[in-house]
Amino acid sequence: MNSSLHLWLIPILPLAGAAINGFFGKKASRHGVSAVGLLASGASFAWALWVATRFSSLALPYQEYVAHWIRSGTFTADFTLYLDQLSLVMLLVVTGVGFLIHIYSVGYMWDDPGYYRFFSYLNLFMFFMLTLVLANNYLVMFIGWEGVGLSSYLLIGYWFTKDSAASAGKKAFIVNRIGDFGFLIGLFLLIQHFGSLNFTRVFEAVGPMPTESAGVGLLTIIGILLMVGACGKSAQIPLYVWLPDAMEGPTPVSALIHAATMVTAGVYMVARSHVIFEHAPSALTVVAIIGTLTAFFAATIGIAQTDIKKVLAYSTVSQLGYMFMACGVGAFSAAIFHLMTHAFFKGLLFLAAGSVIHAVGGEQDMRKMGGLRSYIPWTFLTMGIATLAITGIPPLAGFWSKDEILWQAYSSPHGSWVFWLIGVLTAFITSFYMFRLLFMTFFGDYHGAQVDAHGHVSHGHDDHGHGEPHESPIVMLAPLFVLALLSVVGGIVGIGNRFEHFLAPVLGSVEVTEAAGGTASHLTEYLLMGMSIGVAALGFIVAYVLYVSKPYLPQKIADALGNFYEAVVNKYYVDELYATLFVKPLVDGSTRILWQGVDRKVIDDTVNDTADGARHVSDEVRHMQSGNLRSYAGWIAAGAAVVIAYMVWLGVGR
Repeated sequence: MNSSLHLWLIPILPLAGAAINGFFGKKASRHGVSAVGLLASGASFAWALWVATRFSSLALPYQEYVAHWIRSGTFTADFTLYLDQLSLVMLLVVTGVGFLIHIYSVGYMWDDPGYYRFFSYLNLFMFFMLTLVLANNYLVMFIGWEGVGLSSYLLIGYWFTKDSAASAGKKAFIVNRIGDFGFLIGLFLLIQHFGSLNFTRVFEAVGPMPTESAGVGLLTIIGILLMVGACGKSAQIPLYVWLPDAMEGPTPVSALIHAATMVTAGVYMVARSHVIFEHAPSALTVVAIIGTLTAFFAATIGIAQTDIKKVLAYSTVSQLGYMFMACGVGAFSAAIFHLMTHAFFKGLLFLAAGSVIHAVGGEQDMRKMGGLRSYIPWTFLTMGIATLAITGIPPLAGFWSKDEILWQAYSSPHGSWVFWLIGVLTAFITSFYMFRLLFMTFFGDYHGAQVDAHGHVSHGHDDHGHGEPHESPIVMLAPLFVLALLSVVGGIVGIGNRFEHFLAPVLGSVEVTEAAGGTASHLTEYLLMGMSIGVAALGFIVAYVLYVSKPYLPQKIADALGNFYEAVVNKYYVDELYATLFVKPLVDGSTRILWQGVDRKVIDDTVNDTADGARHVSDEVRHMQSGNLRSYAGWIAAGAAVVIAYMVWLGVGR
């Protein structure tokens, strides 16, 4: 097999950066840590761009063997990398946006005492995400899948001395394991019935099978189980609860993991598995329903949030719902198109939010902001562009991808006017809460000002040592400018269905024609497009009236809605419900008594007689046991790096 592309370098470069900073960064200067982190991610992006220039000359799908892995009877699973149109899009998004966020992090995290650790985790995340994207089989994909879960845990709980951050990291880790259980069962069924997890072999075996239109069959069950895994990773109902709490991590983490890359892994996996879903209409319907409900449900919660990052978190959950709605109606290309444009404008929104937070000394409550456009004009400009993009205002990127999803939801053979209607309502709500965020943050008077005993207005200094709001340094602004440009022009590739045609060899075409039984005309398409633009404009008008023209109205409306408003503010009490139903029974009552009994009567009595001998050994090795889960995770990652590097060395040497 021709290995001239050396695809293995793309994930290995960030892994090398993670290892160097992880082991030696503590004693290095911040400039040295920055150089290693940026060089690793930048070189990976540069190599991905070089691969893109060679792409048109490749025989697709291009596969590159790295090393042997598992041999068990007729079942085999190797470390082999896989490149086609779909993985190329993901490759460029992950490395490109990831590199910009690395640059931004230099300015945002410069004063943090764990600077080297942060860049090590960022690079480690990129390695696992790229492994997931480039895998040629579900098992290697699952290695990347679990790896991004580990990296997410480390980054969400980065400020681990803060209880809320530590709890958020554990919550993300545990909720994702629930989804992964379903994913694993789906993989076991693939092995049992097809004897392989290789994409090509599985899809070739599924292709001739009849469509399961009469009921629930094997492929329907596998599709639903894969969707369970996607629900965990991509924060869909009922497993979305971890993502809003994940905002406890540093803002670059929110931009990289929870906007542009990791949370889209579920969408990528479902799109990659489209052959299975296309043979299981019932599974497609499940995907569409979950995605549509998640989009609407999360958007309603975003209306009442006052933490700037929490608003964007629920917006992310909602936009991911749009992507799953598209997958559920068979419009996989539209889902990937929105995945790409979302990476641009949502990554920009999070980084701009970080610039706002940096400007006001760590404050995240929008009620304590206001009037910031005169203090941080460049941040205001870029965040305004991102807001226009996500709300679907033409001709920005979000308009093209969101309109394509709404059109396919209405016109696709698997679509329905119900999906379209809920999608349009969600578009209105999205426009409202995003312009609400913009107006509360940048318009009116600055509410962070303080009045001293003599009546003089002073902006004072907060705990972070900041004075009045100030613009971010160029190292933070430069990525904002690049993402703002992409948010403006990124949707052009969708004009004339060019993006869909590019992905057609992998995902097929869902273009509705009369020959295929489609009844929707171009006139209908333009009418629906006009309605989606209209609701976006209406959201702007309502937000302007409530938060600029008549700012006293929101409180009156909240008072009038009473308990319902309180329910929305408290996210419909879903976290409290989960705590009551699942968390407390596991840590209280009979469960605790049972485990105490097992511990005292079985484990203690068995071990005590050998304790003296073991104590001498444990004294020698106890220093390796720090009790810090992050330390253990670091050793696991280091071991994985050594094993994978050895496999790569073997593969290259063959």
